[in-house]
Amino acid sequence: MSTLPVSRNSAGKIVPVLLSGGTGSRLWPLSRELYPKQLLALCSDRSMLQDTATRVTDADRFAAPLVICNQEHRFIIAEQMRQSGIRPGAILLEPVGRNTAAACAVAALTAVREDEDALLLVLPADHLVRDLPAFGAAVDRAAEAAAKGLLVTFGITPTAPETGYGYIRRGAPLDAVDGAFRVAEFVEKPARRTAESYVASGDYAWNSGMFLFPAAAMLAELERHAPEVLEGARAALDRAARDLDFLRLDESAFAAIPSISIDYALMERTDSAVVVPCDLGWTDVGSWSALWDVGTKDLNGNVALGDVMTEDARNCYVNSDGHLTALVGVEDVVVVVTDDAVLVAGRDKAQDVKLVVERLKKEGRPEPLNHRKVHRPWGSYQSVHSGARFQVKNLTVLPGARLSLQRHHHRAEHWVVVQGTALVTRGEEQVHVYENQSIYIPMGTVHRLENPGKVPLQLIEVQSGSYLGEDDIVRIEDNYGRG
Repeated sequence: MSTLPVSRNSAGKIVPVLLSGGTGSRLWPLSRELYPKQLLALCSDRSMLQDTATRVTDADRFAAPLVICNQEHRFIIAEQMRQSGIRPGAILLEPVGRNTAAACAVAALTAVREDEDALLLVLPADHLVRDLPAFGAAVDRAAEAAAKGLLVTFGITPTAPETGYGYIRRGAPLDAVDGAFRVAEFVEKPARRTAESYVASGDYAWNSGMFLFPAAAMLAELERHAPEVLEGARAALDRAARDLDFLRLDESAFAAIPSISIDYALMERTDSAVVVPCDLGWTDVGSWSALWDVGTKDLNGNVALGDVMTEDARNCYVNSDGHLTALVGVEDVVVVVTDDAVLVAGRDKAQDVKLVVERLKKEGRPEPLNHRKVHRPWGSYQSVHSGARFQVKNLTVLPGARLSLQRHHHRAEHWVVVQGTALVTRGEEQVHVYENQSIYIPMGTVHRLENPGKVPLQLIEVQSGSYLGEDDIVRIEDNYGRG
């Protein structure tokens, strides 16, 4: 096997690449397309994206991260990074999903423009890593191999014959890098008996989907093995447009890239693949049963989050978002309650939740797309009640934020402030509205709502009219680049 002629700049730092493009349909109803699992606090008091980003904040080792995400998630991700005190090197917006090969190619092209010797640490934003010292040690070993021009994947030491993961069979030890091995074979998700033989042999690791690449070497190998991916990524980046703090990849060029994983496009084809086996307390949090595995259990084996009561229940996962949820005399079930959906599933069938999501999509229902609480760059709104010709919402406007200057053709609005102070533009006037005060916005009137204070502004909005859809908004001026 050849070694590509790339060396690491000793003064350079590893560039983390956070892949945040997934939708997490197997964790419905908490995970939705517009607010997927990587943006949720599932394993700690921070979101999975925040946990991943915090993992690579050592300024002596890591450069500012590159975040690659769905364009619909951009403001939420920017806010979560701000809350974590992390300033990304760039937030790159994917106009459509194209799997991990396209994302990795764009990241590598971005990195080499700053440092031709850059090393990329590619991390899915929805993985759990509990042993941070072991993670750091694995990254150091991988960086040694990557500095020799090799393409490194992290192989997780299996703890069970898991059939939901791909496997990597390790080959000969890598000269001069302890704990690194040539990749002998990538294996698809195996049957149970085959997985048992893999674990018993000691020669196999789970394929984690985490990588450490020399950017230039990865691009050279893409040119050799998947030139259409590289060509499309280069065109998408060359024609990208700056949008506030984001970089929008060109839609036509990016959409033309084959939708293929970096495993298939490159790692299974290159002769420079290396695996670093490691035990990180890792899971990809791909299902509710995985969250039961890693959750804190009571004496009966139950993981209970929220307002939950159990009576003679065992080995259950219960997550209730606001509603009292009681389980009596059941075992091995998953119960997840949100304000608009309830999921009940056998824990051994948790992977099949995605089938429900597919049915909901076919029926054109809103539940796969969004929660009742909808996040916006200025804050959020939540539907409280609706009926013929009226709708009631609870709006939260962040300190210093403001909505677009807009008008509606088909509805009027009445705002009641319940916390904070609102600055309202209504036609030619500007009015301060304080707690327990209200203001009326007639149909067709140009208006704007903003929060001039230092605490979140909370208000109740009552809409009335012949049409109440979100597309009845004519934006005249917008801080966030929306049409």
